[in-house]
Amino acid sequence: MNPIDLPPLHRAAVLVLLGALALGGAAGCSPAAESAPRTAQAPDSSPTRTPTATSASTATDVGWVQLMTPMNQQAVKLLTLAAERAAEPRVRDFAVRLRTGQEAELVRLRSLLTRMGLPATDVHAGHDMPGMVTVRDLEAARAAEGSAFDRLVLTQIRDHLRQSAQVSRSEITSGGRADARELAAALVTARETSLAELERLPGAVRALG
Repeated sequence: MNPIDLPPLHRAAVLVLLGALALGGAAGCSPAAESAPRTAQAPDSSPTRTPTATSASTATDVGWVQLMTPMNQQAVKLLTLAAERAAEPRVRDFAVRLRTGQEAELVRLRSLLTRMGLPATDVHAGHDMPGMVTVRDLEAARAAEGSAFDRLVLTQIRDHLRQSAQVSRSEITSGGRADARELAAALVTARETSLAELERLPGAVRALG
């Protein structure tokens, strides 16, 4: 059976497995509120489907794109706050540039979802995962001010960049689609560059230890 044609519960298990493998055996996904949406429908499995669409995708491809898309979406929300409220101008500038890059990645990730025949539904909604900016994280950021806000942002974005790079390396190694592996490689390069810059920002040593 094609991994994309798996029932929702089985597909969710594939995503958890991808996260666990990519994050060194850590739990990939735990419910923070409610379980992931189960409204996605399996794509048409008729023989007329083109071989370059969903039939060319592996479970790793599916898990990666369905994880990276909400990870970027949530990071953009935190970066938007940082661009407006960071106390340190260099942190604000970094947040603006990184947000622009992550929004451009989202365009490519959503295009990949479409080419793979996958719905835009966030299968990780309500889940607390390493590297995912959660609703609780955003609430904490809105309540913080000054240097405390900057430290929170630096810590959360550092974790996001590290974990999403790790998951993307798993896609490069194990993914079946050339376009997905190519995008994953671009994401890893971007994250390595951003991490190096983040660690040079004022307050980074204190915030990140």
